[in-house]
Amino acid sequence: MEEDDILEEAKRKFEQAVEAEEDNRTLAEEDIRFCRLGEQWDKADEEKRSTEGRPCLTINRLPAFVRQVSNDARQNTPSIHVSPVDDSADPETAKVLQGLLRNIQVQSNADSAYDQALDDAVTGGFGYFRIDVDYTQNDVFDQDIIIKRVANPLTVYGDPRSMEVDSSDWNCCFITEMMPLDQFEDDYPDAEKVDWETDFAGIDNADEWLSEDSVRVVDYWVREEVEREIVQLSDGSIIGSDDLDEELMNFMAVQGIQVTNQRMTKTHKVKRYTMTAVEILDEIEWPGMYIPIVPVLGEECWVEGKRYFKSLIRDAKDPQRIYNYWRTASAELVALAPKAPFVGAVGQFDTDGSKWATANTESHPYLQYDPDEVASPPQRQPFAGPPAGALQEALNAADDMKSVIGIFDSALGAASNEVTGKAIIERKRQSDTSTYHFNDNLNRAVTHAGKIIIDLIPHVYTEGRIVRVLGEDDTPENVPLNQPIPMMEQGQPVMDQQGMPMTRIHDLTKGKYDIIVRPGPSYATRREEAAAQMMELLRVFPQAAPYVGDIFAKNLDWPGADQIAERLERVISGAGGQDGEKEMLGAQLKAAMDYITKLEGDQNIDQVKVQLDAQKVGIDQFKAETDRMEAEAEIVKDLAQARSYGPVTNYPMG
Repeated sequence: MEEDDILEEAKRKFEQAVEAEEDNRTLAEEDIRFCRLGEQWDKADEEKRSTEGRPCLTINRLPAFVRQVSNDARQNTPSIHVSPVDDSADPETAKVLQGLLRNIQVQSNADSAYDQALDDAVTGGFGYFRIDVDYTQNDVFDQDIIIKRVANPLTVYGDPRSMEVDSSDWNCCFITEMMPLDQFEDDYPDAEKVDWETDFAGIDNADEWLSEDSVRVVDYWVREEVEREIVQLSDGSIIGSDDLDEELMNFMAVQGIQVTNQRMTKTHKVKRYTMTAVEILDEIEWPGMYIPIVPVLGEECWVEGKRYFKSLIRDAKDPQRIYNYWRTASAELVALAPKAPFVGAVGQFDTDGSKWATANTESHPYLQYDPDEVASPPQRQPFAGPPAGALQEALNAADDMKSVIGIFDSALGAASNEVTGKAIIERKRQSDTSTYHFNDNLNRAVTHAGKIIIDLIPHVYTEGRIVRVLGEDDTPENVPLNQPIPMMEQGQPVMDQQGMPMTRIHDLTKGKYDIIVRPGPSYATRREEAAAQMMELLRVFPQAAPYVGDIFAKNLDWPGADQIAERLERVISGAGGQDGEKEMLGAQLKAAMDYITKLEGDQNIDQVKVQLDAQKVGIDQFKAETDRMEAEAEIVKDLAQARSYGPVTNYPMG
């Protein structure tokens, strides 16, 4: 396609995108200004009240609700798991892909991208993050995949024909940027600076392509469906017919590999054009089959064939306005009310008359009065305060905000009318349920992002190289890709029937892999929970400490906890009783752990402790036996330590 045709097509699709999203963008900007900037008074009312010298108080309660939803999602970061789909996929390679994905997220600081997108969705109705490819260093050719945040969601214009929540069906997308004129001249010295005459207007001045100090630059993403011929080889692998070059054909002839089947299939090709209103500045062919812009949406609804996205606070704006009005009215009544006058008998104010005349406006150290034999001294009349109706209406508006949003006092950590722990938990669960669609949409977005990355990895990590992968506990490991590595088992190489070391290749181009996103607490949070439960177990059953001490230490968030765990593991591995004794101890340990698991859902700690103390009565009957076993274990441990200094014979056993 010629450059002029691409520009005309881009302009036409951009106009369609702006027109389709105009209402959503207008409402989103209003929500953001209302919630984040506190622009909650009508301009005309605010100007009128300001002219009259009347206050316009803004007591913004909405950011607390936004933070509740956003921060709850931050504490329950979704985790990506990779699983093989077909028989060509390798489970071990799936683990490598999963570790590579986790490393991409950590190195890209993907959490900030997810948090920004969700925060925008909660506040304005939609947010975005993007996936890009960049060189690992300035002086190498190896590339890495990175996840970036989109700071301003109003700069993204998606495909107006899209029907999917995760943008997997996007065929076009625009990301706009008003670039400073001096930067534009430095980056594109030969480019023209020409405006694009349009008859539409949009948020972020979408109709403005040239100003005195800036030029609009657009990343135009387009996806096209293309046909491709694939062939199946006699070894089971499937490749594109365009990959059958002369070198590969010669290799196949030597190995006796033949083409067994072939057919036409459909796939997608993605391109990105960096352009102004009049010319294309840059063009790249994207290696993946998806446009790498991922939306995180709020509440979605369709009206008369048009798609709308609602934020968390959109329906709560009117209660917030009413709340501001009545709180302002109360403050105004207090501030503008005259001070209550002094009341006294005739003649009591003759002395210090000038001071009595200014008693409501000035603070005098003392006031003298003329005593009266019958009347009491002058007294100030008490101020009645603001009307009770104004305060009640403010409280009603505050309750309306909570009921409309679905987040109540218990979820915000404030005192509420619930009196039991179970009632508080139930109300908190109700709050989580009413806002869970925001978290669920984030999970869908992360799922699609994982599919984009899985699709990109075989095209980016093509050559034999060493990559860093991360385990679920963020433990790093360097893994070779696309090159033979020895197969290991228990630290020893695996041999074939001929006594030769067996090798494997983590080939990222073979097989299909699927993405599963599991919402929930992070690994660190689950580790802390595990440590807390182990602590309760050891309180109930302290005799288990010598046998689970290393596992317990691994879950502690201490500097040097891993080293402590390793030392305990070495000590425990040299200890142990007779088989029957160990079996008995294992049965007791299992019973105690089953009981702890049963109590796991009870959040009332005091109640749990009472029940645990009662349970100790049943466990004490095993104490004599377990004490003996513990003593024998100590003897065995001493034996293991003595062996490290030399042979020991005829060591007595109990």
